[in-house]
Amino acid sequence: MECAGLCVDQTDQQSLIVDDEEGPRQSLRIVFKDDYNILLADNGNKAIELMKQHSVDAAVLDIRMSGMSGVELLGKLKGINPAVEVIMLTAYETIETARQALRLGACDYLTKPFDISTMRAAIANAMERHLVSEEINTNNQKLHELQEELHNQKLQEEIVRTKGEIYASVIHDINGPLTIISGFIEIINQHISSATTLEGGGLELVKDRLARITRQVNNCIEISQRYLSFLRNRSTERAPIGTNQILSDLGELLKVHPSAHKNELIIHSLKEDLFAEINGTDLIQILLNLTINALQCSPDPHRVEIYGLRLTQPLVLPQFHDGPESQFVNREGLHNVAPLLAVSVQDNGPGISPDVVPKIFQPFFTTKTANKGTGLGLAIVHRFVKEGKGAIHLQTKVGKGTTFTVYLPAHDFSVKK
Repeated sequence: MECAGLCVDQTDQQSLIVDDEEGPRQSLRIVFKDDYNILLADNGNKAIELMKQHSVDAAVLDIRMSGMSGVELLGKLKGINPAVEVIMLTAYETIETARQALRLGACDYLTKPFDISTMRAAIANAMERHLVSEEINTNNQKLHELQEELHNQKLQEEIVRTKGEIYASVIHDINGPLTIISGFIEIINQHISSATTLEGGGLELVKDRLARITRQVNNCIEISQRYLSFLRNRSTERAPIGTNQILSDLGELLKVHPSAHKNELIIHSLKEDLFAEINGTDLIQILLNLTINALQCSPDPHRVEIYGLRLTQPLVLPQFHDGPESQFVNREGLHNVAPLLAVSVQDNGPGISPDVVPKIFQPFFTTKTANKGTGLGLAIVHRFVKEGKGAIHLQTKVGKGTTFTVYLPAHDFSVKK
């Protein structure tokens, strides 16, 4: 079969032969026509056209051609398909030309007149290199797709997990005020059921309890707004409240909490009051969770004590060590600038087992029975403290008790923020 400018024979693998001399071009076509699909071109522009139209595995290029040289064509073919294997062919071999061709990605360099067996070996090697390269590229693509799929799956799982934690946290946080509301309603019901009329002190008691219920309902609303804001990726405005007011509110809330009935709860006010640089609702949730945890640490009557301190110097962080009886959380995220607020919740209960200490802040981890705890309280404390650029120091000893100390950035009443 005669071929003018370009010619195509059909087989599995494709080889492009580019030479401006008819003799070498047709000789190579005859030699390889039974082995490969042969594409022929007598100049660089036609070779580029064929390269764009066909999937070429290997190419044989004459270096010295009129118009576009073989070295220039090599660069253009590699630009179209970097995976193509190229053999350079010339009757005028120079070291510099060979180096340039190899730098541009040629896999072999043969001289004219060529030996048929050498040419067959060169083409076979080029085809094998191309197959290996294609296999590697295919495997890399599959690996990339798998990694992308795993990443998307992990991202989806993270979204689901995060939403699950948010919804569970909402239920957990709102459960506290609802429990307190339930306690106040029970007191009101008892008072109303034992009285024929409401007047004087009785009326004042009902008004006071209803006012407290209203505050707890407002707490529920604020908690809901906080989580909705989190879902919408918007930060809520901080509503700073004096720490002593928070501690006073904490005492009022826990008066009617079932866990406080048989235990001794002592709350000390700060000698020097100050503002914690954290949302007031977040701080009271932190203290509620820590205190209720402390009250529920043992079925036996025990003491829970809450006290605060204004720190005038930054924490000396190297003195806090993690171990079987101690954990310091959010060391790197702490805004360690004085003044700092330190609030401790201490109990004389059974203490925390050393194997439990490292897991204590993990979401859904709990040592309580199924109907007594969700394992979210300390995870919520951890999250709020981290968002407030604070830190938590846990100290515990089996048989002696546990102390959680929360450190938060703060400012004095005289400092306007």
